[in-house]
Amino acid sequence: MTTTPGSPATQAAFATCDLCDAFETDTTGSFRVLPPVFQDFGSTPRFCGPVATLRCPEDNSRVREAVNAPGYVETPSGRVGRVLVVDGAGSLRKALVGGNLAAAAAKNGWAGIVVNGAVRDLAELRQSMIGIRALALMPLRTAKRDEGQAGEPVQIQGVWVRPGDWLYADEDGIVVSAHPVHR
Repeated sequence: MTTTPGSPATQAAFATCDLCDAFETDTTGSFRVLPPVFQDFGSTPRFCGPVATLRCPEDNSRVREAVNAPGYVETPSGRVGRVLVVDGAGSLRKALVGGNLAAAAAKNGWAGIVVNGAVRDLAELRQSMIGIRALALMPLRTAKRDEGQAGEPVQIQGVWVRPGDWLYADEDGIVVSAHPVHR
């Protein structure tokens, strides 16, 4: 079965509360819960997928590159949208994602974006047909210095997130697992 980001099959397949209950005795560190500091700024409140990571404080050059590339992976079950996890070091001084980048991400098959930092263009983000979580809104855009790293483990609010992990976000929160955990 092919599921597209935000499709009913993808949305109904998990609940973060149920995942937390199922893994509450896990001591391996393969299941992690992000702190409840992220706000929902996108049009899709529930999204999941394999993680791609970026580290780019106050420079969204790597974000632009990522969202303009295919945001999905092909699996035996069909195409699966990935989740872009952007480590902006928690900075609220500049927005790392705005309406244009969100629209590009949706167009290219990304399931969602989680920003450890700020975003802007709320009205456009809400129309983008993608899940977006971030710490806050900030109308200032970033500089373009062509800086940042892709594909490395990042620490998001004290929680390690690695490329290839699976991220699940819904109305109750965000969890990360080393392996897919929903059916």
